[in-house]
Parts: sequence; structure tokens; C-alpha cells
Amino acid sequence: MEIIKRPAPPTGLRRGLWRLPILMYRVGLGPLLGGRVMLLTHTGRVSGRRRQAVIEVVQHDEHGYVAASGFGRKADWYRNVMATPEVTLQVGGRTLRATATPLEADLGAEILARYAPRHPVAARHLCRIMGFAVDGSVEDYREAGKLIPFVRFTPRI
Repeated sequence: MEIIKRPAPPTGLRRGLWRLPILMYRVGLGPLLGGRVMLLTHTGRVSGRRRQAVIEVVQHDEHGYVAASGFGRKADWYRNVMATPEVTLQVGGRTLRATATPLEADLGAEILARYAPRHPVAARHLCRIMGFAVDGSVEDYREAGKLIPFVRFTPRI
């Protein structure tokens, strides 16, 4: 695994395209995106306003949903949920309240190492967004996973 260039979050037209799935959720088409994509509603750390982002689910189990911050710790949604971890998730047609918790680097490494063989195109794309060149091996993904921030969203009852 090699660190190449860490891109900044999208701006302008590119940002609008990245946010298009939010509009899909707002008009009721979120279930068409399937269970690998979720709408995250969170609180802005500065404004206190409701904010939304669509992020990919890299793991779903009995403990909740796990997502990776593709733009690292500088991503607005990541910084917001670290400041105010109480969030709402929409996954497919299901809505639930959850609490966000950052995962340890070693756990993130194992999650990405398991995710990559199941979703090789998405895993390579995530690494490219984060500025990592990977050779496709599980070990390379494990190394990249140590540097990518992962968040677990645990449903609140």
C-alpha cells in the first residue's frame, strides 16, 4: 500500500453530484439504493443545524452499521458525529436512531480486509478517494484500513 495524494472533499458541481443520493432519499427513492448505502442525519458541530450525508455501509451486523469516512477525519459528517454522536439513519426503507462511535485502527483494518474481497471495485474506489494505491491484496487493504477512520452506528432502543 502506498500513500499517493489525499484529495479534499468535493466542492462545486462535484459536491452536488455527490449529494444527489440525498435528494433520492428526500423524494422517497432511498430504498432503490439498497442496503449498502445509508442516509445519515446528524447535527452540525458549529451551526447546531440538521445536516445529511449519504455514506456507504461497509459492515452490518447485530451491533449496528459500520461506515468509513472516505474523505478522512476532515469530512464534515465525520467531525459532526464525533462532536454529537446521536444520529438518525435511513437504510433502504428503514429509519432508526443510533449512536456513532469511532473504531480503533486495528478493527478498521480487519473490516476493510474482509470487505475488499466481497466488494473489490468499491474497496479500490474508497482507497483511491483516500489517496491510497493498493495492489488488491488483503494485506494491502488491511494496511489502508488502519489509516481510514471507521465509525460504528449502534441503534438506540
